Parts: sequence; C-alpha cells; structure tokens
Amino acid sequence: MICLLISCITLLALGSTHTALSNPALSAFLIYLADAGVEDIRTGSQTSASAFTGKMAAHLKEEKTQVLPDFLNLNDLACKTMGGKVLFATDDFFAPADNLLKKQNPEFKVDTFTAYGKWMDGWETRRKRTPGHDWCIIQLGVPGTIHGFEVNTSFFAGNCAPRISVQAACLKQVEIPELWPRGDRIGTAASDEEFEAVKKMKSEEWNFLVPMTELKPGSLDISQSYFSANSKQRWTHVRFNIYPDGGIARFKVFGIIQKDWSASGLNDLHDLVAMANGGVCVGFSSTQLGHPQNILWPGKATSMKDGWETARRMDRPPVVKVDDKGILLIPGHEWAVFRLAHPGIITHIEIDTTHFKGNFPDTCQVEACVLNAEEEKECLTQKWNLKKGLKWIPLLSVAKLKPNKRHFFDGTVMQMQDAITHVRLIICPDGGVSRMRLWGFPRTLLSKSK
Repeated sequence: MICLLISCITLLALGSTHTALSNPALSAFLIYLADAGVEDIRTGSQTSASAFTGKMAAHLKEEKTQVLPDFLNLNDLACKTMGGKVLFATDDFFAPADNLLKKQNPEFKVDTFTAYGKWMDGWETRRKRTPGHDWCIIQLGVPGTIHGFEVNTSFFAGNCAPRISVQAACLKQVEIPELWPRGDRIGTAASDEEFEAVKKMKSEEWNFLVPMTELKPGSLDISQSYFSANSKQRWTHVRFNIYPDGGIARFKVFGIIQKDWSASGLNDLHDLVAMANGGVCVGFSSTQLGHPQNILWPGKATSMKDGWETARRMDRPPVVKVDDKGILLIPGHEWAVFRLAHPGIITHIEIDTTHFKGNFPDTCQVEACVLNAEEEKECLTQKWNLKKGLKWIPLLSVAKLKPNKRHFFDGTVMQMQDAITHVRLIICPDGGVSRMRLWGFPRTLLSKSK
C-alpha cells in the first residue's frame, strides 16, 4: 500500500496524471487524494506530500483498529442471491438501485462510461433539482429479525449520498400492490403511475430502524458504515432513504431468518443448516479466504472465494506422513460452529470441496450438541474455548476427502439419531470447503433438565 502511495505521488510530481488514471488501483488512490484535499502535490496548493503522508498514515491506523460489529456474522437478508430484490426506486439515472443487493464487492472501471455518465457499480441518482429526496423499497429475500445494516460507499467519494435512513415493515402478500417490472432502469426515474402504485404501501409510515444519519464518503476502494438495529420484530420489506441524492455502492441487511415451520411435517426433509432456512455460523477458528458462513449459501459455489478457506497451519511437520488408513499425521485442526435453522435429526450430510483442488482438507468430521440461547451466548463470550460444560457428540466420524468433489454421507454412517441444535465442522489439518448440507427432519426439543 505504501508503494502504491509513493507511485501516486511520483506520478503526480512528474505530471503523469494520465498514466495514473489508466491504472485502476492508482485511480482509486487519486480519488482519495481529491477527497483528502490534495489538489496538486506538485505545487503544494493545498497539502504537501509529507503532510498527506501523515494524514494517510492516520487514516490507515484508524481503519486497522476499527472494531467490526458482531451482526456481520449473521445472514444478509436482502442479498440478491437470497432472493432479495428492489421493488421501486425514485431514480436510477446513473446506476440502478438493483446493484445495491449484489453479493460481490463493488468494482471501479476507470474508462467505462454509459450514455448517461460514468459507469458506477452501485445505485446513483441524478443531482436533485426538484423537491424531495430519493429512496427505494427492497423486498427481503427471506423474512427475519434485523440486527444491523452495512452501507458501502466505495468509489463514491465525490458523489456519495451525505445522509441515509432505514425503515422497515412486515407486510402480507395482499398488502403489496402490483408494481412495474424493474428491467433495465439506467437513465430513468419513476413515472407518475409508479409513484401512485407504490403509495399503496404507505412506506413513509414504516418503522424507522435507523434515523437520518450522516455518512462518510468513500475513500480508496473501501468505505463501510455500520448501523445497529434494536428491533426484535419480524420484517419482510425495508425502505432505504438517501438524502437528498447521490450514490451508494452496496446495502446489506444483517439478521436472523425466520422461516415458517408450521407447515412442515415430521417426515418433511429439509437442509437444516441452509442459510435460506435460517442456519448461521456462530464461531470459527480461522479464515483466510471466505467466511465459513459462505458454505451455507444456496446453489453451487462460484469460486474458492465463495466458500471457506483457512490459512495453512504453522505447526505442520517438516515431512508429512500418513497412517495405515492414508490419513495425514498432522497435529491440529480448524473448525466452524453452526446453529441449525431448526432443531432436528440429521440423516444425510454433504461436504463439497468444489474449486479446492490443491488446498482441500485431508479429512473432515462433524460433531453435534444441544444448546439453548443462554448457553450459546456463553459459548460466544468464551469464543467456544470452554474448558468444561460443553460436550460435543460425534455425528460423522473422520472421513477422507478428495479435491474438487461433492462428498455424500447417509444415515448408515451417522453416529447419532437424536435431535440437535448445533454442529461443529472440523477439517484436518486445514484447507477449504465450498458448501455443507445437513439434511434431516425438524423436531421439537424437550426441555433440558439442569
């Protein structure tokens, strides 16, 4: 990063702004330079190079020490991959609101323009020249309780929306009017007919989960703002307001999915750990590329980044050996703990190592337990390093894995047939997994005796 900073300063000092703008990474730095008030390092008209270096160091130190909120470990209820979608937006002139819900991180294309202006990977409205402010309505992919929001303004340093607020509602299907299909909305604004239709949702009366709050503009290639929500209600829709106009790269709604299990019978088979059903990762030992929550996503993984990969263990021996069963004799392992969407009996397990060809785990095993909310809270406080009180029971014994392959295990190899609430996936010694499925039957737990 320091080298990139020096490159920017050197290019500017030599007058090579065209060269800098042809490099996406350097261009991102130049966006930050403008945002930081460095108009011309060559002449020192605002800030000297040394002064900027100090300011940059302070910025990097601030980013490094930022404590991320716990709700980021929950599911993004609004993600397009989960079925979230934009139903209405007041304006989509420069970039459509649908981009807000993309799973992948925003990108910046230096030389890409549309017929309406600079191509941007986010939602960007035209500069307001009429009364009011811009807003959009998002239907969550799955209903749930909302614990927090992430607003990402990456690459919108000069066009960031200065303020936002978030409202929410729990609507029945009959309360949702028939709205126009979104389609390709770039260069357009909502029509009078669309405004009339969306009025029936009475979104201006929805509950405020985040009041009007100021945002910091995007700097470099990352800028996220986080907002906690203290509501325990179930929500189906959110209204995202920006004041008065501008751009936002991504908008994420973190929460706990609340699936209606009342229609599920005792013999209805479900993936009890699926994110779409409410499964969630509640702890892990290591992550290098991709959060373990990724292995609960629907569909097949698109790449290694779409799964969970750990760092290589530093305690691996100089020379690797195997036992008589071909299992590596390496100490240590990595793990991730998941809360099931509903207590149940697991009958089938799938462990998928697709895309992990030279970095797949040698073996895996699955353990299970039953925890109530208070017990889970204590485990989270202790980061699952409890010396006593938590007993993991084997569900799937040690199983050899292969690269880039889906592995299936049926009931004949399951070591328990009791209802459980949590599982711990153990991979030895390290490596990556793209997906995990735990198929089984939902069950109601009997109260635990103390």
